[in-house]
Amino acid sequence: MTPSDDKAQPTATEGKTTPPPPPPVDVLSQTAHTIVINGETIAYTATAGRLVLKAEDEKEGEKPKASIFFVAYTRDRGPDVDEATHAAARPITFSFNGGPGSSSVWLHLGLLGPRRVVLEEDGRPVPPPYRLVDNAFSLLDKTDLVFIDPVTTGFSRAVPGEADKQFHGFKADIESVGDFIRLYVSRNHRWASPRYLIGESYGTTRAAGLSGYLQERHGLYLNGIMLVSVVLNFMTVRFAPGNDLPYLLFLPTYAATAHYHGRLGPDAPGDLPALLAEVEAFTMNEYALALLRGDALPAEERAAIAARLARYTGLSADYIERTNLRIDIHRFVKELLRDRRRTVGRLDSRYTGIDRDAAGEYHEFDPSYALIQGPYTGLLNDYIRRELRFESDLPYEILSDRVHPWSFDEHQNSYVNVGETLRQAMSMNPHLRVFVANGYYDLATPYLATRYTFDHLALDESLRGNVSMAHYEAGHMMYIHDLSLAQLRDDLADFLDL
Repeated sequence: MTPSDDKAQPTATEGKTTPPPPPPVDVLSQTAHTIVINGETIAYTATAGRLVLKAEDEKEGEKPKASIFFVAYTRDRGPDVDEATHAAARPITFSFNGGPGSSSVWLHLGLLGPRRVVLEEDGRPVPPPYRLVDNAFSLLDKTDLVFIDPVTTGFSRAVPGEADKQFHGFKADIESVGDFIRLYVSRNHRWASPRYLIGESYGTTRAAGLSGYLQERHGLYLNGIMLVSVVLNFMTVRFAPGNDLPYLLFLPTYAATAHYHGRLGPDAPGDLPALLAEVEAFTMNEYALALLRGDALPAEERAAIAARLARYTGLSADYIERTNLRIDIHRFVKELLRDRRRTVGRLDSRYTGIDRDAAGEYHEFDPSYALIQGPYTGLLNDYIRRELRFESDLPYEILSDRVHPWSFDEHQNSYVNVGETLRQAMSMNPHLRVFVANGYYDLATPYLATRYTFDHLALDESLRGNVSMAHYEAGHMMYIHDLSLAQLRDDLADFLDL
C-alpha cells in the first residue's frame, strides 16, 4: 500500500448534495364546451388536472403528500347571476369508482359525464375504432360533476419521496379522498352548494365511509349519496367457511342468470319478477333454515333443498350435493354453461366467455370486464388529451393491481361494515338521503345482499324513508345497457330534484 492509499481520496462531488426535487404544483387545463340535454343547450367548463394534497407537519408546515387527478364539469353561470347565488343554487356531485384500484373512468364515460362510450344496445362492444358521443343522459343539467381518481389510479400519485402504499388502505383512502373533496370545495367556493357523492362498487364502501369522515373531520354535511352496485357489509359477499350469508344472498342472482341463459326447467316461473319473488321467499325461509342447521339437517331434507336449488340455478342436484348445498360464485360462473364450453361474467352475468380448459373449476377471466376494458381505456386516454387538453406521460391506471395488498388493518378479525358509519351519519344529519341502484345480473354485489344490508342498518323508523332503491335488468355497470341507462338517469335526476 502506498502512502496515498491509506485513506479514501476525495471525489469531485464530495461535499455536494443533490438538491431536492421541486415541490409539486397544481396543474390544470380548462376548456369550454356545450351539450344538449333534454332539449336544453348547456354551456359548461371542463377542468382536467391535478391538485396537490398537503399534510400538516408541526416542523415543516404544509408538506405535499399526493397529487390527485380529477376532471370537473361546471355549468357556466349566466351574465346576470352573481357567483354566490349560482353556487347556492347549483349542486355539486363528487364521483368515484371502486376496485380498490379503479379510476373513475366507468361512471365518467359510462353514465354521468357529458361524453359517453358508444357500445351496442345491450352493452356489447362495437369493433374498433371506438368512439365517444355527447351523452344525452348526463346529469350535468342537474349538478356540476367532479370525477376523482384515488392515489395510484388514473394520473394520481404520491409525490416524490412519499410512498404510494400509505394511501392503499381502507382508512387512508377515505381520508385522502375526503381531504381532496374539502380542498376542492374550498378552492372553488362551493361550501354554500348542495353537495352529493356517487360511488360504484368499492366506491360505495368509500362513499359510506366519507359520510362519516366529511361530517366529523371537516364539518362538511352532505345532501345525498347515490350508491351504484353496493357493498357496505363485506360479510354479505365474502365466501368463507362458517359464513353462510353469501350462499343465501347470491341465490336470486344465480336464478336470474340461469333464467337469462335458458337453463331453468319448464316448472320454473318464466317471468323474471315472479321467479325472483319465489326464490327470495325460499332463500329467506327453507334455505336459510337448512344452512343454519348445518350437519344436523336430515338427509331427506337435504335432498329436498338440493332439488330446489337445482330448480333455481340450472345446476344438477348431484353437483349441489357435492358443494354441501353452498354454491360459490366462482364455481357458479364456470359450472352453469360448462356443457357449452362457456363461462358467465361476474360483473354482468349476461355475457359469456371462452376458457382454454372447460374442465377447470374456475374461469380464466371475467368476460364482462374484458368486453368493456378496451373501449373505455382507449377512449379515456384519447379524450383527456385531445378534448380536455391535459397531457401526461404517466400511464393512466384504469384498474390497477398496484394498490394491493390493500390494508384493512382497522378490521382485523372482522368483516368490513361501513353500514354503521352510514347509519350514524344519517342519524346526525337527518336530511341526508340515499339512493341505491342494483343490477339483477350483478354477481359482484348482488341485489339481495344490498337489501339485506339496508334491512339490518337499524335505522330509526323516522329515517327509513330517506333510503330509496331501484333495480335494473343489467349487471354491475347497468348503464352500459341502453334501457337501464335511460332508467337510471331518470331515477338519479328524480333523486337530485327532491
